[in-house]
Amino acid sequence: MSHQVWLLRHGEAEPHDARPDAERRLTERGEEQAAAAGRALVALELPFQHVFTSPKVRAAETARLACEAIGLAPEVHAPLASEFGIDGLRELLHIVGHDRRILLVGHNPDFTQLVGDLTGANVRLKKGSVAGVRCHGGRGELLTLLQPRELARISARVAAGA
Repeated sequence: MSHQVWLLRHGEAEPHDARPDAERRLTERGEEQAAAAGRALVALELPFQHVFTSPKVRAAETARLACEAIGLAPEVHAPLASEFGIDGLRELLHIVGHDRRILLVGHNPDFTQLVGDLTGANVRLKKGSVAGVRCHGGRGELLTLLQPRELARISARVAAGA
């Protein structure tokens, strides 16, 4: 049995001193990154069974905007707010069942660490980036890493009908 876990790091957000951390909102650029990520994931023909998001505003906004293209309602999953690791992922995968493709929307350094712990890969997840990992047993295989610029290009091609 295997799962595909796709991780979307929230888009660009307001500066740290703008408001309390959990309440920081996306910037206009962050909103564009989130929407482009959703359109790109659809263009890549990746149907998701579940989308889970951190409750922090910037992640929840990213999930909402990405899900407009994906066609699912994001589910708030409090553990994604901070220190989400392999144990948290195992618990979540147990809840969703076998052979699922899920999208998680959250934060660094958690997502970078999680990809590294699963695959051994040293990745750089910029704000608005997506990483796809196939999980089987306690191990993972990095399927792809798409940075915001690549997601925007995929999204633009879809919008142009190419």
